[in-house]
Amino acid sequence: MTNAHAEEPLLSERIRRSLADEIASGALRPGTSLDEQQVAQRFGTSRTPAREALRQLAMDELVEVRPRRGAVVAELSVERLIDMFEMSAEMEALCVRLASYRMHPLERVQLARLHESSAALVEAGDVEAYAAFNLAFHEAIYSATHNAYIAEQALALRNRMAGFRRAQMFESERFRRSFEEHRDIVDAVMRGDGEEAARRMRAHLMKAAGALERHVASLKADNKHGES
Repeated sequence: MTNAHAEEPLLSERIRRSLADEIASGALRPGTSLDEQQVAQRFGTSRTPAREALRQLAMDELVEVRPRRGAVVAELSVERLIDMFEMSAEMEALCVRLASYRMHPLERVQLARLHESSAALVEAGDVEAYAAFNLAFHEAIYSATHNAYIAEQALALRNRMAGFRRAQMFESERFRRSFEEHRDIVDAVMRGDGEEAARRMRAHLMKAAGALERHVASLKADNKHGES
């Protein structure tokens, strides 16, 4: 395999994540055409990774392929997004419950330290850095389940929703509330109380879903205002 071929999956994932973020943030509005050649030119790649990125976005229901129009940004369905967050809440609750019982002492200390490190990001108001930390926090919990299959499924679902999970962080004060919710989860994990940790994780994800719902509603209101 040539180096160019080896890099294509990495390029397609970079393109997918960038476009997913723009769709979730509202920078790319529903109905916007995503021409394969233009996407490739924008990211300085061949058409192959651009085509794969659009295929993945279609699988994630962020893009739809229409006859004679090609790929376009899909209309955001709040109901569908809430359904996905509900599924994610149950998956994450399962992970944190198992992690609470199975974590090694060092893993507990590392999770607590990871959470504490995010306090500086909240204080600085650095939403972008906090969003990156948030991924690391949840991945640490997946790993601590010591069940590779569950961890893989949790991460796959998270990746599918990544753009929207990032987008909800930009609602006013959401990432500060997220910090407090993480603190409550960590407290339960440190006590080894898996059921309480799971309950708090479910609440955490559904609050994130509420923030996203408000975010999407504001985007739709902005779109209507722009069209009027």
